Amino acid sequence: MKPKKHVIKPQIRYSEAFKMAVVDELERDGLSVREIQRKYGIRGCGTVENWLRKLGNGTRGKVIRVQRPEEIDQLKQLQDRVRLLQATLADTQVDLALERAYTKIACRRAGITDVDGFKKKAAGTPDMKR
Repeated sequence: MKPKKHVIKPQIRYSEAFKMAVVDELERDGLSVREIQRKYGIRGCGTVENWLRKLGNGTRGKVIRVQRPEEIDQLKQLQDRVRLLQATLADTQVDLALERAYTKIACRRAGITDVDGFKKKAAGTPDMKR
């Protein structure tokens, strides 16, 4: 058996003007990508699709979602709720960091070396009556 010879095909570069003309023809005439590839001899599988994504006006291959007004309102409410929860979580994390830092400072001033042990003991004691 003879070893297969790999033929290295030259890489073809297309000008921006050519790409824009092809994309314009696709969108204007409603041709398929395969027809355009055959017409101009473009070999790359995803070449024309990439041009469409980058240079097209978005009318081809774009998903358009139609929603009822109550669906839009519900989505907006959920997005607002997520923003509120994220802000609340961020505030809580800041509060926790401040509380930890304050506890360390207070323990140091009180001469307590085992901060974790102090927190465990403090968590186990009942609240004082007011």
